[in-house]
Amino acid sequence: MNEKNSYVVGLDGGGTKTAAILADLSGTVITEATGGPSNFQMIGVERAAEVLWGLIDECCRKAQVRHDELGSVVAGLTGAGRPSDKERMKEGFRAVTRQSGITFDSIVIESDARIALEGAFRAKLGIILIAGTGSIAFAKDSKGDIHRVGGWGRTLGDEGSGYAIGREGLNAVTKDLDGRGKHTTLTKLVEKQFGFSNQESIITAVYRENFDIASVAPLVLEAASGRDSVCLSIVDKAAKDLCEHVRVMVSLVNSSGIKKAAKIPLALIGTLAGGENFLSRALRRRISATLKRIKVIPPESSAAYGAILMALTAIRGKE
Repeated sequence: MNEKNSYVVGLDGGGTKTAAILADLSGTVITEATGGPSNFQMIGVERAAEVLWGLIDECCRKAQVRHDELGSVVAGLTGAGRPSDKERMKEGFRAVTRQSGITFDSIVIESDARIALEGAFRAKLGIILIAGTGSIAFAKDSKGDIHRVGGWGRTLGDEGSGYAIGREGLNAVTKDLDGRGKHTTLTKLVEKQFGFSNQESIITAVYRENFDIASVAPLVLEAASGRDSVCLSIVDKAAKDLCEHVRVMVSLVNSSGIKKAAKIPLALIGTLAGGENFLSRALRRRISATLKRIKVIPPESSAAYGAILMALTAIRGKE
């Protein structure tokens, strides 16, 4: 075995933190490290690349591994869904490592959803549904082909996400304040949490102060759990929208030749879909009632380990 290809590194980077794993060629984890955000769409390519490089360097130091012993590095990053963005981030990473006199033969930039899919099923067939601030579904079929549904962003999509729920919730509050819609307990919850008591305060926050609309979603779930009819309707719609992602994925995976009687594993990921909350429970009930082929299971491994699996595949492809 070429000593230069003795280890791999996988990274999972988002808007709040980045996780890194260094493993040997058997997939055994040697060491791990965590650092700050690496969403290059938010903090810039150079800063994100510095975070990635810092974590790789930390893993190597902790494991007493030389940089030239790394055969492949795979980083799954929020915001890296498009080929042009992947290439931009890859070039930024190479520029940062060159400053330290290091060159990697194999560096792969992927989306955070893609590595989450690999980790959830250890590179086997399955569907992941991610719902946090945004929403997206990925699947790998029996042929190894990858399918994607959703992920169009908050302006065009992200149905069932924290942003969509928060937006619907604020819209219900504006109607309540105007007298155009039903009264909802969400209005008082929003006032207590954010100080929004009238049209001016809401408009100023949303249109001038870049208010985090997704931060209203937990209040919508709280009101729904208290049987508020307006918020129950919002959550029901979100569950339907997320379930629709999965329904389409089932048809795509079925088309690859999977046995009709076989169950298709689904992992729910993200603060909303994967957490224990009013929406996730409603979503699980709807999936159980309408999608009989689906078996909901917990992810087998982390997204960062999914990046490790992809790094190992990249090495094997070079052998």
